[in-house]
Amino acid sequence: MGTNDKSVSHVEDSPSGDTVPGPARRRRRYVLAGTGVLALAVIGWFGYSAWDVQHDLTGARDNAQLAKNSLLGGDTEGARNAAAEAVTQAENAQVSLHSAPWRQLAGIPGVGAPFESIQRMSDVVVGLTRDVLAPAVETGTALSPGDLISDGGKVKLQPLREAAPALKQTSLAARALANQAHQVPGAGYLGPIDDVRSELQNQTDDVAKLLENTAIGADILPAMMGADGPRNYFMAFQTNAEARGTGGLVGGYGIIRANDGEAQVDTLGKNTEVSYEHQPLDLGSDFNGLYGSYNPSTDIRNSNLSTHFPYAGQIWQSLWAQESGEQVDGAIATDPVALSYVLGAVGPVTMPDGEVVDAGNVVELTESTAYIRYAGVSDTEIVANNVARKTYLQTIAAKVVEKMTGNIASPQLLLDAIGKAVSERRIAVWSAHPEEQAVLAGTPLGHTVPEDDAPYASVVVNNNAGNKLDYYLTREIDYTAETCTGDTRTSEVTVRLTNNLPAGDYPRYVAGTYNNRQVPPGTNVAMISLLATRGAKLDKATVNGRPAFTVNGNELGHPVFSIPTTVPRGETVELRYALTEPTVPGAARVPVQPLVDDPKVTVNVPACGD
Repeated sequence: MGTNDKSVSHVEDSPSGDTVPGPARRRRRYVLAGTGVLALAVIGWFGYSAWDVQHDLTGARDNAQLAKNSLLGGDTEGARNAAAEAVTQAENAQVSLHSAPWRQLAGIPGVGAPFESIQRMSDVVVGLTRDVLAPAVETGTALSPGDLISDGGKVKLQPLREAAPALKQTSLAARALANQAHQVPGAGYLGPIDDVRSELQNQTDDVAKLLENTAIGADILPAMMGADGPRNYFMAFQTNAEARGTGGLVGGYGIIRANDGEAQVDTLGKNTEVSYEHQPLDLGSDFNGLYGSYNPSTDIRNSNLSTHFPYAGQIWQSLWAQESGEQVDGAIATDPVALSYVLGAVGPVTMPDGEVVDAGNVVELTESTAYIRYAGVSDTEIVANNVARKTYLQTIAAKVVEKMTGNIASPQLLLDAIGKAVSERRIAVWSAHPEEQAVLAGTPLGHTVPEDDAPYASVVVNNNAGNKLDYYLTREIDYTAETCTGDTRTSEVTVRLTNNLPAGDYPRYVAGTYNNRQVPPGTNVAMISLLATRGAKLDKATVNGRPAFTVNGNELGHPVFSIPTTVPRGETVELRYALTEPTVPGAARVPVQPLVDDPKVTVNVPACGD
């Protein structure tokens, strides 16, 4: 009989312990090797692609900044070339980031968050360079201070007016992109990308704000600067050493005459030269209820108790018309702090006696030193020195205006200085022409009380002693409210006022009181008013924890709660307003009255939805 042979199969242990036939093992190795190579290739591609994207986005950012700087420096051709390069680089980055591999990676739950964030940011960058920067560069002169302002401070109005439609469209595009930037989702586990996102949001906000302000200027500045015929404006010089609602007491004034882009100041005068024997101006029952006892429309010293600048503008127009027979087209106000910014841009001025006034000393000179230099003991001396001091202050103002309307070395620095003053509400403008005022009212220049329902807390200091102690006053303001549940919510506004008057003897004009106020010299006496959210009710008011007497009224729909307050030298007084206010949509606003100090303002008010 034959033998039964059995074939023997050779097996090898797999790494996992399984037994896999030889050919299968080899195929598996090939698959694993191929997969590894593919993975390395994909990783390498993503690495190179990420580097390429980073290179393009960085280049787009740098060229965008170069385009902006070139434009502001008057190099229109350089700005145009840099803007074109920025557009190309941004679009290259966008194409890479929206390729199929990037889209798939961005779509992976959890893993794809940072990749989606980068994709969305690239869309914003493309829009910013293509739809905002490039068109803005084409406006040329309108965005180039060196081209816009010629020697002598003359503004070229026609190019600005011609650029107005394009600037309006570009500003709308910039604001839309800024909103788009704020909708970019977070990067999740990659914090540095969130930092880039925050930076992009800040940059788009800045660009949108710049273009919005430029578009507003192009819209109304030509007419206001006399493109269609001469314009005249009442200009008030406010000394915020004695606080008033719009900043400070009107110590002096001038009339600005604008024609075809040129502006000159003449008819400089002191507040004591404006008669009190004029017909009052009726600004409504609410206004009269709050301020009528101070005769604001006939006494220029009390003409700006309200923080709503259009009221002051109308009063000054009325006073000047009765004083001179001339009807001005509007009003402008500024203060010594704003003058310090301007002097920082245009350089110092020299007084007739050789004294140099510059950015570093103009505030102290005008708000402190001058009151001591021109002090007096007897009533006769006080009156005479008061006239001399006002003449001194007028001369400083005239010298600064003369410097501004001369040959300006750097128009950009001057515009930056003015922009800083405007952002701090240290320059205010009112126009008697309704279509212009409608535009101004929505800007920081308008210095208006908003007539809407969003959360609002405006703290206003009005000096109630006739002294100059607000130069030494510092403020802290806190506005806190509960969450948005329910139709109403409780809120609290806390105000801390510190009288920092140094030890020493001061003239009565600086540290004394008038109107028979029986308080020690150096005591700050003021009326502190809170303009609250529309519909708000005052539950309790305290001063240093004790119940306080309030004077209540209304202004443009906002309830006003005023507390007569004294702040002794070297002490801090705390006022608290406990409120119940409607739960309304919108972000809280706490406008800052432009006094000498830079107050600490804290807002903890949740923004409620529509």
